[in-house]
Amino acid sequence: MKISLRSGRRPVVGLPGKMKVVGVVSGGLTEAGQELDQAYSGILSKALKLGKFRGDFGSELTLVADGVFLMLLGLGQKRGVTADRVREAGVAVARKALELGAREVAVENFFADRLGKEAASYALAEGLYLGSYRFERYKSEAKPVRIRYWIAKGRGRAVEEAERMAAATAYARDLANEPPNVLTPEALAEAARALAEERGLEARVLGPEEIEALGMGAFLAVARGSDNPPRLIHLTYRPEEKPRRRVALVGKGLCFDTGGYSLKPTESMRHMKADMAGAAAVLGTFQALAEFRPPVEVHGVIAAAENKISGRAYVVDEVVRTMSGKTVEVVNTDAEGRLTLADALYYAGREAPDAIVSIATLTGSSVVALGRKIAALFATEERLAEALRAGGEAEGETLWPMPLEPRYQKLLKSEVADLKNVGTREGGAIQAALFLKQFVRDPFAHLDIAGPAFQREAWELGPAGASGFGVRTLTRWLRSL
Repeated sequence: MKISLRSGRRPVVGLPGKMKVVGVVSGGLTEAGQELDQAYSGILSKALKLGKFRGDFGSELTLVADGVFLMLLGLGQKRGVTADRVREAGVAVARKALELGAREVAVENFFADRLGKEAASYALAEGLYLGSYRFERYKSEAKPVRIRYWIAKGRGRAVEEAERMAAATAYARDLANEPPNVLTPEALAEAARALAEERGLEARVLGPEEIEALGMGAFLAVARGSDNPPRLIHLTYRPEEKPRRRVALVGKGLCFDTGGYSLKPTESMRHMKADMAGAAAVLGTFQALAEFRPPVEVHGVIAAAENKISGRAYVVDEVVRTMSGKTVEVVNTDAEGRLTLADALYYAGREAPDAIVSIATLTGSSVVALGRKIAALFATEERLAEALRAGGEAEGETLWPMPLEPRYQKLLKSEVADLKNVGTREGGAIQAALFLKQFVRDPFAHLDIAGPAFQREAWELGPAGASGFGVRTLTRWLRSL
């Protein structure tokens, strides 16, 4: 799929394309809709009257005139307009364009009069790109598709920035959608190397012997059961000027998770190829960093491994020693992500960052609490939490603040080691975040994206599959620094 976005100075009626899209707001045609209606002899207004099309948000009516698809998109009411509504409208347009086989589409810049041309152009462009995304490389009958969108009276810079941000999200989606027999830890490391070479980043990849030499006993324990050896990936982005801040991003990189000897049921094992969605988000963020070039030094650390069963696999009751020197009693081998992150976080801390942010598909508890559209946000400082939340809000990625409740720390106390990797079922997401906190210095934030990382059916911002959640939030935050 090749997607391109352009801003056009002319109205919809004057732009190229065999598909033209205008909005219906509060039951009536917008100004752009009226212009298009006039050019086509009143066909749109007649259709509104005959079809009783009210323009509820997301509804659509498509007509054909002179070989051109004319799409009326319901945008709801004028009140309460947000960038999210425009972004989701873009997704609706993209889905219809793909359904109709349109390859060049002119779209009204929805609600530009209310949000401003810059903000409306950006949100619409993101929606068009994300809504057009498809992962079809393993379908034998799939054909290459090129589609171009023209945003009428759009702001060129905003459209270009949205395209870069959405492309980075699509890159993360691609990684997390790859089947596990293709995206092994070695393959993920190669993808990171290729990204670094292409985008002018620094990349360091460590193999099992080097990981062992660092004392990463928790990470190696998780990786032990697989024939595919682990990799520690360290990417670095350095700005051209003196950096204002230094930040570390740590992504969970479990390329497949069976649960180990605490084996998952079959249905729970489905889509565990996306257990490395946190790592994908970090790599997608680095692609975006190379495009936007903010004056911040960023280190990205990924402990890539597979949690599988064999005669070498780690088992319940083992005690493992982390890179920090702290020991952990393994109570559940399916709580493996926090073990790999413990070593990755400690490693990232050696760069003396001003802040560390981890992102991971860490707990089912966060999904129970917040569902599949919202990520849990834990932070040791309110300012860091608010900055991340604001970045997510601007990009349509919702983060919900959760407490790092110190009274729950005792639930991770072990009788035979410094910690155990699982406490009680109740408050599991909080306990997992508290576990990670033992291996970092403040300020620290953790995004538990177990819910929104992988969508099991088509959703507001794309098709079923990996969502790329976190790329746009983290990039927004880093640019704000």
